[in-house]
Amino acid sequence: MTNCDEVRVGLSARLDGEVEAWAAQAGLAPDALDGHLAGCADCRTWSRAAEQLTRAVRVQSVVVPDLTAPILAAVAAERDGAVRAARRQAEGRRQILRVALGTTAVIQVLLALPALFAGGGGLHTGREAASFDIALAVGFALAAWRPERARAFVPVAFVLAACLIMTSAFDVAEGVTALAHEIGHAAALVQAGLLWALSRTTTVSREPARPVTVAP
Repeated sequence: MTNCDEVRVGLSARLDGEVEAWAAQAGLAPDALDGHLAGCADCRTWSRAAEQLTRAVRVQSVVVPDLTAPILAAVAAERDGAVRAARRQAEGRRQILRVALGTTAVIQVLLALPALFAGGGGLHTGREAASFDIALAVGFALAAWRPERARAFVPVAFVLAACLIMTSAFDVAEGVTALAHEIGHAAALVQAGLLWALSRTTTVSREPARPVTVAP
């Protein structure tokens, strides 16, 4: 092949993926182009320039939108939603604990009132114990009303529960009292547990979430 114009038409067809159609029309084999290029420096130069031009035309630059802001907004919204859900769950647990603790305080007062106002002699110790129970119930009721103060009552409640259980165990072992009479002191341990659980719910952070940032 010595006709460079015809060869360059074939090279252009090959760049377009139509070299076989060109070869059939020209009555030549597709590899005839490579044979001509091997011996023609001008056509080789033209072929390289045509390849570069075709590549530049076909490979267009794509404008990629900046999605940083919407992605960060979505991440922040998802995180804030999770924080709000956790707070709602903690608030629900706290309300249950407040009701339970307040109920035990009311029951404790109702049980202590008869002993406080009972008549007759020899009831001084019982009245003192009833006064102590009422005062303690008021503390539990205050913690149920103002949960942020529950933490201050926790050591007192656990020390009281431990002392009551320990002295009850000694008295039962010595035969001073029956186990059935002392089983009610287990309520002090229940109250201490409720108080501790309530104090834990007040540690949930109420600070707003920090904004999401991307390091440069």
